[in-house]
Amino acid sequence: MIRLSLATTTAAAALFATALAPPAPAATLDYVALGDSYSAGSFVRPWNTDGCGRSQHDYPHQAARRLKVKLTDVTCSAAEVRAGLLGPQSELKGPPSVPPAGGWASKPAQAAAVSASTDLVTVGIGGNSVGFVDILEACAKRGLASFGTGSPCTSHYTRGEGASRLDERFASLEADLTALLKDLHARAPRAKVAVVGYPAIVDEAAGCSWGSWHQLGTVTKGDMPWLDATERRVNTLLKDSARRGGAAFVDTYASSAGHGVCTTGERRWMYGIKDSLTGPGEQSDPPSELCRSIPAQGEACTALYPNLRGATHQADLVTAALTGLGASRR
Repeated sequence: MIRLSLATTTAAAALFATALAPPAPAATLDYVALGDSYSAGSFVRPWNTDGCGRSQHDYPHQAARRLKVKLTDVTCSAAEVRAGLLGPQSELKGPPSVPPAGGWASKPAQAAAVSASTDLVTVGIGGNSVGFVDILEACAKRGLASFGTGSPCTSHYTRGEGASRLDERFASLEADLTALLKDLHARAPRAKVAVVGYPAIVDEAAGCSWGSWHQLGTVTKGDMPWLDATERRVNTLLKDSARRGGAAFVDTYASSAGHGVCTTGERRWMYGIKDSLTGPGEQSDPPSELCRSIPAQGEACTALYPNLRGATHQADLVTAALTGLGASRR
């Protein structure tokens, strides 16, 4: 008969109990979201009112809720790589569209939110750096002057001074993205970084009507292919920069084609220049004087941002990308 000592019996019991014990819960991952209005979900209710217009339903918030990770969302409308991510941002656009008396306080560099403890980073930036809002305004003015005919904006930006200045902006954006990704890797050497591209805005012009501010206003149909090509040029630059900088790239364009501003109903994932708001609640945006002067129905001048359906589409792709980078659903 085998006799076990008390010490042996106690050790065996402890080992058995350890084997049956549930595994210790995994540590919650830290996720930091950086970017401009397309990442902040501007004009998707509810949004914050500090000038950044950051929505509780932007893709960082939706992805973080699905993945159960700790989110630090410092995305901000009007952010650029230099003035916003690498450096402080003093120019804020809201919503709300009308700033408080004295204006909004400047925002610190978004990159400062990334630290050695950061596990995941998303970066959605570039459109403001190449001046997409200025381009759209110029196209609308030139389209109005041409009474909706021809492609006056294309002509301006593909030859002469307009083309050279745009090329300079693209070259600056490429250099700035290289510096940004290098900075992020230095701040958080073990973090997984994903660069998020822009969804399709005007990949086809068939459904657009000249003069409809619910769509692209007075931009001519002849200029819409060039606008689409310029957006794709930005996305290509983002993809190439991500590859060189050791980051993943999230393509939100391909799967959003056919859901741009020229479509209607539930197929439409983009706001027009002036549009009705989406998202839960009753939050509204008192229009600026310029917005009130635009002869169109709509609650706000929403300036071609993703609506709630568009933000959810972005979140689907970002969630999948972060899962592939090591963020697991818990």
